[in-house]
Parts: sequence; C-alpha cells; structure tokens
Amino acid sequence: MIKFRKYESETNLYNGREGSMKKAAVMIYPQFCMQEISCLTEIFKWYDKEITVFSSSLKPVNSEDGFTFLPHKTFDEFQKEEFDCVILPGIWDFREALNDERNITFLKQFKNDENIIIASISSSPILLAKAGILDDKKFCCGLFEEVIDEYTFIPRNNLQRKPLCTDGNLVTAIGFAFKEFAIEAAKKAGIKCSDNIFEGITKEYTEEELTFHITEEFID
Repeated sequence: MIKFRKYESETNLYNGREGSMKKAAVMIYPQFCMQEISCLTEIFKWYDKEITVFSSSLKPVNSEDGFTFLPHKTFDEFQKEEFDCVILPGIWDFREALNDERNITFLKQFKNDENIIIASISSSPILLAKAGILDDKKFCCGLFEEVIDEYTFIPRNNLQRKPLCTDGNLVTAIGFAFKEFAIEAAKKAGIKCSDNIFEGITKEYTEEELTFHITEEFID
C-alpha cells in the first residue's frame, strides 16, 4: 500500500523556506471569493504551511459561488503569537461582512502591527479601511469609485492605481491579479517560491514529459 508523504518534494523542488513556519489565518465571511485566494492557499499547502480558517461564528459560511464552508475557529479563539499572516478573500457583496462588527473588531488588533502580514484582495480592503488599517498604508482594491466616495473611511489619498500594491506588511491586489497576489503574499511569509510558479502552458510537451511515476521521495 502506497502512503504519500506531505509536500516535502515540492518544497525542495521550488526551493522553499527553511525552518518552521507559523500558521496562516484565513478570514471568511458571507459571499467571500475562494477563487481569489486559492493560488495562495495552494502555495501554503505545497510548502506545508498550516492554515486555520476563522469567522465571526462557527456557523456555515456560503461563498460567492455557492460552496458552503465550516470555519475552524471563531475570532475569539485567535492566538496572535501562532500566526504570521492574515488572508482576506474578496467579497461579491461586501455589505453583510462590513456591517458585522465582529469582523472589524478582529482586524483592529493588527493596526500598526508590522509583525503580521495582511494580504487582502479585491473588495476586501474595505474591511481593513473600516478597521483603520489603511489610514497610513498605500493600497489598491477592486471597488467602484462610487463606493469609495460613499464610504468616507476609505482613505482615497492612499489608493494606488495598480493591480498589486505592497506597503510594508500589507499586500493588496485587484481580483484579476490573484496569481501575482499569491506569490507576493507567500514571499512576504518567507516562502521562496518561483515568480513563474503559476505560469501555465508555456510550450509543446512530449508524451514523456507528461507521463508521471511515483518516486521514493513521495512514499513513506
């Protein structure tokens, strides 16, 4: 019977981070977009970085595309010293998440804390803005101009017209830059992944190149 190891081989293949890693916290809320963070969470899986999913309660959470998720823990169970990054997926309709003060209260603890990476994509920076985290941080986001005008706590002066923006410990991106977002956030977390890790089909492949066998490094 074959028992597969974890992803040590991928870690070696991609020249991954050495030493132990802290965990990644993923926030989820109603109508969140899993697709926008799936490249990042897949990198974490490859490099054996543990993920814990947090939400305002332990009730099932529906994603924007109709999947139902069960959080591992509530925000009250978050132990800051165990984590080095917090991931915020985008949101189809952000209003319910924005009006849930438990989300905002959770995020406020990270204001002015440079020791934890915050990676936020698409519309989710609006949650960071309400928590005051963007007051002194440059950021980009996938929000309509009318939304930015309506919610005056969004610091327009710090808004960058870029697909990806990094300012200290903060990584933000517009939704279409999900691959670049994943790579940048992973590198911020100390993972030495390749810039072309999600490059896709780049050439014509031979049959031999697309024939795969189990090697000893994959087997316990």
